[in-house]
Amino acid sequence: MSDDKTKRGPADADRINVNEDYEVCYWTKEFGVSESALREAVKRVGPMKKDVSEELRRKKS
Repeated sequence: MSDDKTKRGPADADRINVNEDYEVCYWTKEFGVSESALREAVKRVGPMKKDVSEELRRKKS
């Protein structure tokens, strides 16, 4: 069964998939950050939402 690309939210609410444009769009709005900031955070700490959220908070401080 293939992914439904018409869905606007993430397929897995705990993971961030930066290889799917619709997920990047969702998470950048959710966190209020740029695409590059999101990608850099995922690169640094991995795809788990909790870890990325903490990393982005640290960067804003």
